[in-house]
Amino acid sequence: MSMSSGYNDAAGDYEQEHVHEVYQQIASHFSSTRYKPWPIVERFLRDLPSGSIGLDIGCGNGKYLAVNPNVFIVASDRSENLVKIASQHQPHATVVADNLSLPHQISCYDFAISVAVVHHLSNRPRRIQAIRAVLDTLRPQPQDERNPLGGKALIFVWALEQRTSRRGWGDGDEQDVMVPWVMKSSSNDHGVQSSKTFNRYYHLYHQGELEDDIVEAGGWVIESGYEKDNWWAIAGRPLRSA
Repeated sequence: MSMSSGYNDAAGDYEQEHVHEVYQQIASHFSSTRYKPWPIVERFLRDLPSGSIGLDIGCGNGKYLAVNPNVFIVASDRSENLVKIASQHQPHATVVADNLSLPHQISCYDFAISVAVVHHLSNRPRRIQAIRAVLDTLRPQPQDERNPLGGKALIFVWALEQRTSRRGWGDGDEQDVMVPWVMKSSSNDHGVQSSKTFNRYYHLYHQGELEDDIVEAGGWVIESGYEKDNWWAIAGRPLRSA
């Protein structure tokens, strides 16, 4: 076994424990708190031409599948339990899939969204690999933002810059953190409610880091910005890399 493969195996095991298994266990509770589309994502989906076909990679409970009834989305997630919930949004398709090993045909989709997914990969090469996997599914396009003819991907990640939020992170803080999810159970016969805490791994992106990762993955940035504790970017896949 090479050093790099061992490194990736260790990272995969870490993510299995601190990301995948957690979402499998909290899926129902997590889904009940995720129902309102984020404005930038909603705008991106609503602005798509009718008849567009695209992907929601890391779809969670599928809350974005109902935003635009005039497009068709193939939604995927690593969590079987979340995919079961997302499958209720017909007529869209759902599949259990890992972001690093997507089953989709390359170079053929009009759009893709990856919302709050890439930051769960535990090292930079894997995050870049995840972004590249998203970009590879898109139809390539001339590198001209005034006339983008190919596919576009919207990618959202948590930001390090959250000084005004309840979390209070900012410059100088650790970028690799464990974020607790507290799941409370029903009260017992004595009226006592118990709870269990699950810790999820996150990489907090600093300003400009997402754009750098997109370029490193072979993409180009069409538009980017900050929204409510998140960095986002709309990216394309240059024609030259097709």
